[in-house]
Amino acid sequence: LLLLAAAAAMYKQWIPNTNFETASNWDKGRVPCARDVVHFEKDKVVSVFIRSPYVLTDMYLPLNGEFVLAAGAGFTAFDGSWDPGCDSGGTVRFADAEQYSWFNPTLWQDVFPNGELKPRGRMFSVDEERVPCRYDDVIFPAETSFRVNTDSSQQVIHLRSISVMGQELSTPESWAGYLQGPSAPLQFHGNGTLQVTGTGCPDKSGCACGNAPDGPRICAALLRASGKQCPVPVCQSPLQPLGHCCGVCGATVYLDFTPDFDLQKYQDRLVQELLSQPKYTGVQMAISKVHKAQTFLGIVSRSSTPLIQIVLIDDRAGAQTGTAAEQLAADIMEDVAQHGEALGILSGTVEVATGSSFSGQRGSHTLSRITAGTIMGLLFGLMFLGGILFLYRKGKLR
Repeated sequence: LLLLAAAAAMYKQWIPNTNFETASNWDKGRVPCARDVVHFEKDKVVSVFIRSPYVLTDMYLPLNGEFVLAAGAGFTAFDGSWDPGCDSGGTVRFADAEQYSWFNPTLWQDVFPNGELKPRGRMFSVDEERVPCRYDDVIFPAETSFRVNTDSSQQVIHLRSISVMGQELSTPESWAGYLQGPSAPLQFHGNGTLQVTGTGCPDKSGCACGNAPDGPRICAALLRASGKQCPVPVCQSPLQPLGHCCGVCGATVYLDFTPDFDLQKYQDRLVQELLSQPKYTGVQMAISKVHKAQTFLGIVSRSSTPLIQIVLIDDRAGAQTGTAAEQLAADIMEDVAQHGEALGILSGTVEVATGSSFSGQRGSHTLSRITAGTIMGLLFGLMFLGGILFLYRKGKLR
């Protein structure tokens, strides 16, 4: 059951916080104690949640910020008595809260609706979908403060709902009301405006994530967090799935579909009938709707085609890297050949990049349309015949 991810509604929870009790929020790596002087930078905007009562020697406050006090929380001046956990006082500075970006995939985690962390399973998301998508529900944990930079290539960042301080805001009106309150400007900053729609994906074939315009921003944040470079894949010609920052070894399946296609039902089918087989224990799968740019004669068109992308990777090493994923892709294509029409699938294409035995192999399977290669051949043939006819009528050929 843990393999079955909810395609219709995903809950993504923000990880960092600006709580007073979080040791990593202080330059000394510890929470201030009685003999310390607490220093907030005067020009840094900040919202800080305080859970408990504290005794301090001195505290410098920011010019623009807020303290959110839990019941019983507060500050008392140090009276000089001995504190067993604070022998030597000093200046403890609050860390810069401006560093956290909305489009950093490492700062989000998938959770259940109640906020409980989802266990790592066999399903994963491409990098663009690790950040909240337009139909996702966003959770900022209760009793936490935060500050997040929403700089974006889009003017508006659409979401289904946002939960802040234990309050779920799931209508445009409730969110607009929250934005007018005192806390929102301290919690959200940047040129991207968050907008709550209250609606889920209306298409049973799935909805694209909507983060493609911010793909470069997402990848830059991800690579910055991982050492500024992608890991070197074993295969010679790694695949580049749409929405993913780094190349992978394994297989990618692209499916063309009809309006009858149901993404959630098809995902459940793949998980239950194929991915759950013992021979695929080390295989992970990502599946979602994407928009793939159309190309003609190597030229990328402005238009795009909606496709279902299935990314398959495995834990095999060396020359066997990706081979289990390749076999699963072959089984998926066989299933498409047998049941595709009933499932609402028109055709499928497979790209494979595995270990040294099969590096860079690419293949395809089509059910009910002429392949692109055949179309190109017909076009060139017609152009060639047209040229000959033109020259014949001009008297250049006999």
